[in-house]
Amino acid sequence: MPSAVVFDIGRVLFEWQLSALFAKLIADPDELAWFVANVVTEEWHYQHDRGRSLAEMVPERIAEFPAYAAHIHAYAARFNETVPGPVAGMPALVERLHARGVPLYGLTNFGDELWARFRPTQPIFDLFADVIVSGAEKVAKPDPAIYAIAEARTGRRGGELFFTDDNPDNIAAARARGWHAHLFTDATSLETRLVAAGLL
Repeated sequence: MPSAVVFDIGRVLFEWQLSALFAKLIADPDELAWFVANVVTEEWHYQHDRGRSLAEMVPERIAEFPAYAAHIHAYAARFNETVPGPVAGMPALVERLHARGVPLYGLTNFGDELWARFRPTQPIFDLFADVIVSGAEKVAKPDPAIYAIAEARTGRRGGELFFTDDNPDNIAAARARGWHAHLFTDATSLETRLVAAGLL
């Protein structure tokens, strides 16, 4: 049976949507949809998750889309506004696990510079023993290397870890290492799996 829980953060613990910020800056819905599909995209953002610096990414993107220079700067300066709030039911679930003495960890694809701004705004992470951040490690899920880092940092392997993530590829990579892994959809179904695993 697993003895510790490892959480993804974006779209598991916290909602994340680039348009949550850019809807404040772009009034036209069609332009907004185009912007997040072509300018500040999740794929482009993923470079920062893998360890590339904002100092490289932002000027490079502005050179490609100079008309949106202010918006691209906003991505870096106002990133926390892309996080509308916690996923429903998840703070209470984390608190219940902590109250039971279950060790809690994070394993997140998150740029280290943006994580440094986001982390202090969320005291729930005070309940976590550690958070493994892809941008700091310069390797991102689903690369097996970051799971190996998580095992080393938690001091646990394979069947000792229960992991939840909203990305099927990340779940598959965890299962390949013998982790218990649950594809996240909502807090209720996760709670059911945690109970079945003896963690709640």
